[in-house]
Order: sequence, then structure tokens, then C-alpha cells
Amino acid sequence: MLGSSGSVVQLTDSVEYGLTDIQEYYANTGAMVRKMGDLQGRKVSALIVETTQKEVKPRKLEAALRLEYRTKLLNPKWAEAMVAQGSGGAFEVSQRMTALVGWGATARFQENWVYDQGVEQYVFDEKMAEKLRASNPEAFRNVVGRFLEAGARGMWEPKPEVTERLQEVYDTLGDELEGIA
Repeated sequence: MLGSSGSVVQLTDSVEYGLTDIQEYYANTGAMVRKMGDLQGRKVSALIVETTQKEVKPRKLEAALRLEYRTKLLNPKWAEAMVAQGSGGAFEVSQRMTALVGWGATARFQENWVYDQGVEQYVFDEKMAEKLRASNPEAFRNVVGRFLEAGARGMWEPKPEVTERLQEVYDTLGDELEGIA
């Protein structure tokens, strides 16, 4: 079946949870897209069907992810609302970074602009970084670590100076969390 199907269809039925909110979407849908593509030797399409509105309109996976990243992770109002929640909000930001890498690894959603904007917003913006670090240092370390992972795995092509800066931040966080800084 995976070797001959033309596309993957994922229904979503909640306005509360999107494709980047929980790991099951990239772990299941993304993994299926990847496996089908590997078996068939071609890019397999995936459609997301949101059933929360009267008018149901399928959207390509990439378009759905772009929309979700623009409206959540990369939206300054969303980001500020998350950090205002303290530790839990920082955790939510961290989980979405994990999902970004998850979608990159499974469905090969690898668009530099998402990472470029994300690193500027969450790590290189000193005020935002300090809020995340203060409220949940482990979540902030995960955010930084996911950027490094994406670069190392070829999901993102950061400039060398960006990678160096991220590594410095990550090493400093590790030292602080281990009590040696």
C-alpha cells in the first residue's frame, strides 16, 4: 500500500491543536510521507483537510505548515503571549521547535526562512531569549539545540557565524544548568 499510494491525507478536527502542536502529526503523517517517498523513489504529496469549518478545503502539507508557522511560532504576538505564561509558555515554544525538526526529518519540510526568522526571534533577540531562559532554562536549551540539530542534519543552512553563535549560547546554557558557570 505504501509503495503504490499517490498521496497521504490527514484530517484535522480541532481548532485547539494544529500540525505543530503535538508530535503525533509529524511522527505519523510525516513518517508515512517519508516512507512512501522512499519506497516510490519520488516526492509524495500530502493533503491536510481541516474539518473545523463549514467549507472543507484540502491544503498541501507544505502550505499548511507555512501558515501554521507564520501564525504561531513566528508570530510576535503569539511568542509574547507564550513567554508571558512563564515556564509553560516556554515549553510550548520548545515543543514547536521540536515539531519543526520533526517535520524536517520526516516529511522533509526544510525551509530556511522558518529557521532564520525563528533564531532571530527566540535566540538572538536578547529580551525574548532572557525571558525564555529565566522562565524555563531547559526549554530554552532545547530551542537552541534544535536550531543546531537542524543545521547539522542539513534541514537548515545557517551562516557559519549563526552556527558559532548558537553553539556559544548552547554551551553557556549547559554550563549554567550544570552549575559550572
